[in-house]
Amino acid sequence: MRHLILASALVLALSGVASAQGLTITSPEFSAGGNIPSKFTCDASRTAPNPALVFGGVPAKTQSLALIMHDPDVPKTMIPSGEFVHWVMWDIAADAKGIAEGEGTGGVNGTGRPGYMGPCPPDKSHRYFFTLYALDAKLAGPYKNKAELVAAMEGHILQQAELMGNYERVKK
Repeated sequence: MRHLILASALVLALSGVASAQGLTITSPEFSAGGNIPSKFTCDASRTAPNPALVFGGVPAKTQSLALIMHDPDVPKTMIPSGEFVHWVMWDIAADAKGIAEGEGTGGVNGTGRPGYMGPCPPDKSHRYFFTLYALDAKLAGPYKNKAELVAAMEGHILQQAELMGNYERVKK
């Protein structure tokens, strides 16, 4: 009987953890920690499409979503911060189920241009982090860069989720 009670308590505890996981971001194009297909990178085109992204577990009080994609592995000899921002989006509808392939025309990238900029590592395999934020407000925007968006999100983040993919340039 004691084992049954402990097993029941464990099942309840685990089911609580599963339902408390909250916000998620995934992609049908690559798995977490997997390789981003070259179709979405500069090896395919300088104007490569963004990969499809899928959102889940958006908290009930969410008013809008924001997305930041960055590469923290840039050589500091190229960019002193060691980071390049590939995509920044804000005021994504709270009920959005994701972003379809090639539909990431909003926001800006690290060049100051609008939209998504695919991975293009200059030296070795790099990591690319897609971070989704559930916010308790709609943001006024527009924002010129990641720093402005992060400042605007301060105090409004309900939850965040992350998807990381890798990419190494095709050797020619």
